[in-house]
Amino acid sequence: MKKHGILPAWLMPLALLALCAYLVLNLVRTQVTISTKRQELAAVKADLSTQLAKNEELSRSLADGEDAIIERIAREQGYAKPNERIFVDYSGK
Repeated sequence: MKKHGILPAWLMPLALLALCAYLVLNLVRTQVTISTKRQELAAVKADLSTQLAKNEELSRSLADGEDAIIERIAREQGYAKPNERIFVDYSGK
């Protein structure tokens, strides 16, 4: 009887089949992970878009109201515009 190698002849095809099965399962798992990450990315992009819109609205609101806010705070602290007279009513009525 002639011996062809250290391993039996049926072991090599079985090992190749196991390797192929492992690679296919790994590929499927990777595809599922990629799909999940793409969905997460889409959700994050939607959140980013919403936040950018809110930031733009707040920036416009701040730019529009910034002068009024500064003027109100200055008046509360007793400041006035140049050549402006401030009248204070102490009568309490």
